[in-house]
Amino acid sequence: MSYKQTNLWNVDNWKGEQPLPPEVKEAGLCIKNGETVAFPTETVYGLGANALSDAAVDKIYQAKGRPGDNPLIVHIGKKEQWNDLCSSIPSMAETLAEAFWPGPLTLVVPRSSTVSDKVTAGLSTVGVRMPDHIVARALINTAGVPVAAPSANRSGRPSPTKAEHVHYDLNGRIAGILQGGEAGYGLESTVVDCTGGQAVILRPGGVTLEQITEVLGDDLVFQKEHSEKREAPKAPGMKYRHYAPSSPLVLMEGDMHGRLIEEKKQGSKVGVMAVEENKPAYQHEADVFISLGSRHDLREIASRLYDSLRTADQSQVDMIFCETFPETEIGAAIMNRLRKAASSS
Repeated sequence: MSYKQTNLWNVDNWKGEQPLPPEVKEAGLCIKNGETVAFPTETVYGLGANALSDAAVDKIYQAKGRPGDNPLIVHIGKKEQWNDLCSSIPSMAETLAEAFWPGPLTLVVPRSSTVSDKVTAGLSTVGVRMPDHIVARALINTAGVPVAAPSANRSGRPSPTKAEHVHYDLNGRIAGILQGGEAGYGLESTVVDCTGGQAVILRPGGVTLEQITEVLGDDLVFQKEHSEKREAPKAPGMKYRHYAPSSPLVLMEGDMHGRLIEEKKQGSKVGVMAVEENKPAYQHEADVFISLGSRHDLREIASRLYDSLRTADQSQVDMIFCETFPETEIGAAIMNRLRKAASSS
């Protein structure tokens, strides 16, 4: 599917005051009429379409080149909207929604028949979240329908944290882009399956394991990522190679100076993504050094990760080396994305 022009609507300076910007109204009408619109959230930019329409949701898959068995998350603007999306709401889901909504938490619950099969990839469950972003919720409420929205990038590419990332990947493939500044967390939402007797984290994200454990106590079980390719994943980011730059990404577990030097001897153009404190150690060996921020601020590193991967791509390096991080708090989500980006599967 192609468009002669992808509309650009700038609402970067809107802080939620009335009246509603005409750009949000126009974008909401596009979604209501079955089109796809990219919009900012507190995690990354999403590509939205009417979650109740097969034809509208199919445009998301076409624009992204996304596999059809990779389910989408449904975004709502008001908490009461999820009653229409679910056949039942488990008590643990209610507890988590009360604690973390609006926010970067997706809850997987039994679906209702109103949700498009294309959203759920034919599963009996649906992932729902309420974003903590004024523009996102205004768009959803203006559209008047729940909005299915994966990240607004070509499938497999690093997720977009800026409107220009979306434009680079999807210009001419979607109806419009609602520009609302840079995303905050920079990583996608945490996904928690609430359909069993225990809550299971399917994908780490902005709400951490530690935060969820504090709310649910011993009811929480952390499940490693899906690896069985025959089965449809219950949540995005579980099955396919994700978040990947064009060049191979190598995670720097331990001292990688020898490997860097060897690659340089073979004529490779090498990029290094590392914390600012390690810049002196790598900047002379690397053709391109990209700072991820301070090692003392993992939230900053998370927010800069995808932009850094795209910067490495634009530098046209042959190989990218990236530091690793402690897998506690938001570090678990950072390492989840880095391992997916480095995976050849």
